[in-house]
Amino acid sequence: MAREKWTRDQSILALYLYCQIPFGQIHAKNKHIIETAEIIRRSPSALSMKMCNFARFDPELQSRGVSGLSNGSRLDWEIWSEFSSGFSQLAYESTVLLSKFENRGMDSFVDLSDLPTIPLGDTRDQMIRTRINQTFFREALLSSYHYTCCITKIQISGLLVASHIKPWSICNQSEKTNPRNGLLLNAFHDRAFDKGYISISKDLKLIVSEKVDKYANNEFSREWLKSLNGLEINRPEKFLPAPEFIEYHNDAVFIG
Repeated sequence: MAREKWTRDQSILALYLYCQIPFGQIHAKNKHIIETAEIIRRSPSALSMKMCNFARFDPELQSRGVSGLSNGSRLDWEIWSEFSSGFSQLAYESTVLLSKFENRGMDSFVDLSDLPTIPLGDTRDQMIRTRINQTFFREALLSSYHYTCCITKIQISGLLVASHIKPWSICNQSEKTNPRNGLLLNAFHDRAFDKGYISISKDLKLIVSEKVDKYANNEFSREWLKSLNGLEINRPEKFLPAPEFIEYHNDAVFIG
């Protein structure tokens, strides 16, 4: 009996999950894979294999010698090509598909509990879309950096921030969701990065502002900031920071 072909919708959801799970955790016993496999009516082993197919298109994994599986389909390449340059569309379209598969409302996929009042109509829809994209951005960075701050190696999830390299406030929609515009930092260094006291070079080494020198007599300033100069951050498994975002931070945010 011929195997049932993967549909476009199933393949999109496989890529969506691929972006949010470390490569080493892609296997049939992963609970997230088991849950999604049930939703899309595929076996966990079939879904994990489909996710591994995408690894062969991933430039960062390729640079590390991870080739993925070699028996992928043309559809795999088409899905990768369509969405790897537009992650905001991937996040939203995947959530739309999940809502259809599970017969759930879109607002059930996001947390709106912190809002005093929840608007209706287009404003509500836009708010839901924003939250979907924010959640995807964070989950993609947590996965890529193995839930570890790329500077300090802190692994306390409540202290980790999905930090934008080019500030969120001036990004277009695609840039806001692109994991290559992000670093996973602890809350302190996220703040220092946002304020321009630290930045990174294109070879992923930390740069510390000369403005920190006036606090050089303070032990904690030296330990937490000044001593970082020239330190290479831990590279992500996927979604290497893009040079254009690093250049923007160097030029427009960093305090030289």
